[in-house]
Amino acid sequence: MNNIRPRRLRENRNIRKFTRETRISANSLVLPVFIKEGTNIKEEIKSLEGHYYYSPDKVPYIIEEALNHGVNSVLLFGIPKEKDPLAKGAYAENGVVQQGIRAIKSRFPEMTVITDVCLCEYTSNGHCGIVNDNKILNDETLPYLANTALSHVAAGADMVAPSDMMDFRVKAIRELLDQNGFSDKPIMSYAVKYASSYYGPFRDVVGSTPAFGDRKTHQMDYHNVREAVKEALLDVAEGADILMVKPATSYLDVIKEVKANTNLPVAAYSVSGEYGMIKAAAKAGLINEYDVMCESAVGIYRAGADILITYYARELSDAIKKGDIG
Repeated sequence: MNNIRPRRLRENRNIRKFTRETRISANSLVLPVFIKEGTNIKEEIKSLEGHYYYSPDKVPYIIEEALNHGVNSVLLFGIPKEKDPLAKGAYAENGVVQQGIRAIKSRFPEMTVITDVCLCEYTSNGHCGIVNDNKILNDETLPYLANTALSHVAAGADMVAPSDMMDFRVKAIRELLDQNGFSDKPIMSYAVKYASSYYGPFRDVVGSTPAFGDRKTHQMDYHNVREAVKEALLDVAEGADILMVKPATSYLDVIKEVKANTNLPVAAYSVSGEYGMIKAAAKAGLINEYDVMCESAVGIYRAGADILITYYARELSDAIKKGDIG
């Protein structure tokens, strides 16, 4: 007689927690933070409920809040006052992100500060690279990205995260960091970033909607998964330390493939559109926000993610403390 009864290990909450296959730690959560040039700014972001713009002098407040929730890592994005074709604010010594890094590190040196490295928030055309005759130039963009990364680590960043999807940008950044004495600074590469419609709220937040065309010549076609492995392996060869897949929820198969075919930690970015959909469905009374937040996060980890960048980082950390996930 078959005496295997799977329900034995579901009998009560303690047993279910004891036998979980997927374990989550708050130490693996990363909270995106938006720094706006100016002073005394804490401004609600209407397209990202529960999130705010902070000026560099105010950004320590969200850092303290994150730490109080048990979130030890943040990913910084900058919103400059002025933009131009060469994205000068991205690599300026006193740029908005550079100011924010210094403000954070002066108050909370224990916070792991990761910086997004791209030009789209700083270019007047909203594109991720240098543009000529309506064409995004790959190789000409690389020095600008590398100098942006260098300026971030010089200001005190712990890690840089290039999100532009230019070919060879990891190599260019690694070489420049090494040449300037920052060989110890890791690169979290947006290795597999799709041309996704899930980014809509984010582009509104940072004002990076392209003035013309789209990003399909450099971000990936969402039909492709073998190409994702190719992109990841290229970034490994160029010196990446962590690989990221973005977006997350609709790309669980991609996370799994990247994890299976590489030996680096894999991060997943649950993007603004994913966050917004959960919020909207909950407001409409269609779902329980807390439960769906937890289930979605576990699904991303179950697919193979080691790190989760999410707008729900604080809430997920609290859920781990409560034992609802983790």
